[in-house]
Amino acid sequence: MAFSARVSHAPLAQINITPLVDVLLVLLVITMITSPVLTHKLKLDLPQPGATFDPPIEPSMVQLSIHADGSMYWNDAPIDAAMLSSQLAIASHLPVQPHLVIDPADGVSYQTVASVISDAKRQGLQKIDFTDPR
Repeated sequence: MAFSARVSHAPLAQINITPLVDVLLVLLVITMITSPVLTHKLKLDLPQPGATFDPPIEPSMVQLSIHADGSMYWNDAPIDAAMLSSQLAIASHLPVQPHLVIDPADGVSYQTVASVISDAKRQGLQKIDFTDPR
């Protein structure tokens, strides 16, 4: 058996193509992922020069106090259930709805507070809050 061995000390001048293809595929994937991001357009309504700027109108705050005996006070003015419903209807139809802050006293029944909240929501008030307990 004769084996022929190539005994040549000349360097091989061939390029290994596998790493080149791997790098090109990675670059192709990166390009495919980032190209939609680069072409995405975002519409912005920027202010025009010389346009007047109207500051936003701050909503007023209405303090509704409910005492332990069930009596209610709309900004420190006594109010009953029928007047409360009409005041809530008026407040809900204002251009900027006021911020309703309910201040229930200790000992007020849950039903009284729940009926005030449901009446306010039924009239369309969006901003209803409670005072911080002291």
